[in-house]
Amino acid sequence: MTVSRRILPGSRGCALAMALVSGALAFSVHAEAPTPAPKLVFAFEETVALGDGIPVGPTPLGTRNIVPITGGTFSGPGNGAGIKGTIVPGGWDWQLIHADGCASIKADYMLKTDDGVVINVVNAGTLCRPAEGQKMTPGYTTPVFEAPIGKYEWLNSSAFVGTLDPATLDGKPAVRISFYRAE
Repeated sequence: MTVSRRILPGSRGCALAMALVSGALAFSVHAEAPTPAPKLVFAFEETVALGDGIPVGPTPLGTRNIVPITGGTFSGPGNGAGIKGTIVPGGWDWQLIHADGCASIKADYMLKTDDGVVINVVNAGTLCRPAEGQKMTPGYTTPVFEAPIGKYEWLNSSAFVGTLDPATLDGKPAVRISFYRAE
C-alpha cells in the first residue's frame, strides 16, 4: 500500500499562521497586568544606641568602619499583637565607605522582647550624604528577621523596608529605624 502526501496550496502558509497565532496566544496569557505594588504598613520603631566607631581603614573595596551597637529600645503595633523590648548590646554595624561618599551598611544584632523572646536582625542598605545645599533624607534598608516559632514568627515570613535617621539616646549617638511590612 502506498500512501501519498499531497500538500495543498497555501497549507504551509496556513501552518505558519497557526503557529504565529498560537504563539501570540501563549504570550498574551503571560503578559497580564503586573501585580499591584505592595502596601507598606508600620510594624515597629527602634532607637539603636551606637558606640564609638572603630576605623579599620582603606581596603580594596573602600574604607571600612565598624560601629558597636550598645543597646536601645523598640516598640510598635507589630502584626496587631504589639511588639516591645530592648536591643541587646553586642551587635555591630559594618560600614564600607565608597569613593563616591556613599556607605554600604550591614548591621547584625539582637532584639529581646519584653516577654523574653530573642530575635536576630540583619539590616543592610546604602546611605549617601546629600549634595551640598540639599536636605538630608532618610536612608532605606532591607531588614531580615529571624524569630523563633511562636508569637513573633510573622517576622520570618514578611518582607520589610526600613527607614534610618540619625538620633540621640541619653545624649549619645543613635539611629532611629522604622520598619514597614509589605502587604
